[in-house]
Amino acid sequence: MRARSVVQNIAFCLLNDGVHIILLRWMSAVDSWCVMLMMKGALLLTVVYLLRCEGAVVVRTEEHPVVNDRPIIGVLSQEQSMYLHTKYPEENYTSYIAASYVKDVESSGARVVPILIGKDRSYYEELLGKLNGVLIPGGATYFNQSNGYADAGQHIYEIAQQMNDAGDYFPIFGTCLGFELLIILASGRGYPENRIRCYSYSNIPLDFTKDVHSSKMFKEAPEDVLYLLENEDVTVNAHQFCIVDENLISHNLTHDWRVTSYSNDDNGVRFIATVEHTRYPFYGVQFHPEKSSFEWKLSKKYAHSINAVKSNRYFMDFFVKECRKNLHSFASQAEENQYVIYNYEPKFTGVLGSAYHQCYFFEPRGAVTSTK
Repeated sequence: MRARSVVQNIAFCLLNDGVHIILLRWMSAVDSWCVMLMMKGALLLTVVYLLRCEGAVVVRTEEHPVVNDRPIIGVLSQEQSMYLHTKYPEENYTSYIAASYVKDVESSGARVVPILIGKDRSYYEELLGKLNGVLIPGGATYFNQSNGYADAGQHIYEIAQQMNDAGDYFPIFGTCLGFELLIILASGRGYPENRIRCYSYSNIPLDFTKDVHSSKMFKEAPEDVLYLLENEDVTVNAHQFCIVDENLISHNLTHDWRVTSYSNDDNGVRFIATVEHTRYPFYGVQFHPEKSSFEWKLSKKYAHSINAVKSNRYFMDFFVKECRKNLHSFASQAEENQYVIYNYEPKFTGVLGSAYHQCYFFEPRGAVTSTK
């Protein structure tokens, strides 16, 4: 728009001078300055109108940022739960990913690469250099297991910080346990862990903060989506821990992390529901946006209404849009094919009683033999 106004000003000045000269010559035979000024004004108003109309030629100088139309997002795996281990004792898998997270990412127009646990720092550095963002999913593992989910998450968190500090835009999204891990990592990962016990296994609304419309996560959210999130029971909660304001205050995190909404657990505890980092493109939600569309265990009573699906769809759409700002890529199509999730086949774990309808499993170690 600035370019347009410059063109208009130049044209206005040139035409003003030209009209003035023409009228002076024509009016030399007419001894009336009033008539000349009236005619000049009418002509100039006509010129201004034409320059402002839709058909006017405008020089555009805005440069559109390059966008990645083939985003690939890493999803962090985690230790196999005891329940799932009992269902696959012979395989004794090292880790798994609930397929609902993969489907959620794919539904927003990105592909998935599984990130394995128990690797050294160089593995995560190399992989993040090829990915466009990382989703740290929820689950039921612990943060004190060596070479597990939390250790891998710490590598990812620190590497992503370094990338962003160097001007390499690299987003992270944490869901439920993943959100808690982000805050604990920001706290220094000390003991006791910087989270509290709470109990929330309900579908509940969000209570947005007053400046939600200026937040990175929600500033472009459609008003109808914000209305549904705030007024209907559409966010699926399934957690025994949560982050509250005191967790941020006690570790001096209030300047680095911005709270954008709260919810109340089943006992009335007010916990942080959505959060974003003030400098890095790091985001967290305590609830599960993926469950409304992709998890179907009847006893869980997840929100599956049209409004629940619509409002929860927003979160991964937002995150994938963030990841499109990153231009990392694999060296070749062949290398890319070696890493993507399509190399693995999900198992129908819902039929075995799991809360996850399908799961991907990684690195079987074989049955543990008795030493007796």
